[in-house]
Amino acid sequence: MQTNSQTFDSSRYARCIKTSKRVRWDIEDDVIRGRSFDNADKYLPDGLTLAGEFTSLSNAEKVFVSQIQGRTYANVFGLAERFVNAKVLELSRDHWFGDQVALEALVRFCDEELKHQALFRRIEDMAGDTMPDGYRFDQDANEVAQAVLGKSTWAVLGLTLDIELFTQLHYRKSIDPDMCLSELYKDVFLYHWKEESQHAILDELEWLRHDAELTSYERDQAVDDFIELVGAVDAILQAQSVADAVYFAATCGRSIGENEAVGIRAGFLKSYRWQYIHSGAQHPQFCKIMSSLITDAQGKRIGAAIATLH
Repeated sequence: MQTNSQTFDSSRYARCIKTSKRVRWDIEDDVIRGRSFDNADKYLPDGLTLAGEFTSLSNAEKVFVSQIQGRTYANVFGLAERFVNAKVLELSRDHWFGDQVALEALVRFCDEELKHQALFRRIEDMAGDTMPDGYRFDQDANEVAQAVLGKSTWAVLGLTLDIELFTQLHYRKSIDPDMCLSELYKDVFLYHWKEESQHAILDELEWLRHDAELTSYERDQAVDDFIELVGAVDAILQAQSVADAVYFAATCGRSIGENEAVGIRAGFLKSYRWQYIHSGAQHPQFCKIMSSLITDAQGKRIGAAIATLH
């Protein structure tokens, strides 16, 4: 493990403020712009939905799967941003009577996360207007946030940075290049990406700042907390993959046998684990920061835990 001896750098917080001001956007005026979803369009690209895993489905049915996964994608981010916002508000206390530039950067972060939650609630309502009745996302954002915030700050910041980074990766590598996706859906994540880019920088700065205050024992306990949080994320994904597979079978317009239903559930779970766990765990910047903070043995513990989720 490398010793974290960095000094507080207010200039990086200042750059986040400058960018935040420049990219500021409005939900209705900039993102929605009077548009609605079209049930003929894909929402998520094949690289995220892992469309090839759904071998029994027609092309039209795979489009429907992309819509279900896209709806869940927005709901999962709305869920995550509830605990992210609460944690960043908590961290802002450390700057109340200190560096006011850092405080402003974190306050802007929180304001933007509140807006993102409102955006994803809007998207859920709009998706519900065009998709068949029966879709369910039963995770309570407040209950999940309270459970997450019961873990150490180090672990929560690690999970948060992971989420912020894979959000950017998904947009740049998969969503933006796909010319067959819903333009409205692409714009939702274009504008989301514009602000999340600053959030990832702030997550990293706060994680490093917090890590510098920990003892080796506290960090080791925090690694266990991080592993438990990844397991909790997976439990949510397992429940949602079942719910989404049941919804697909009930609304796809044909009978789905038990053997096919098993395969569809497995496809949803594999794609969700790729989207929300493995793509982030493999992100180069996340791996770089994480490895700079932990020992090889701690890294192996994390890697072994994640490996069980394939």
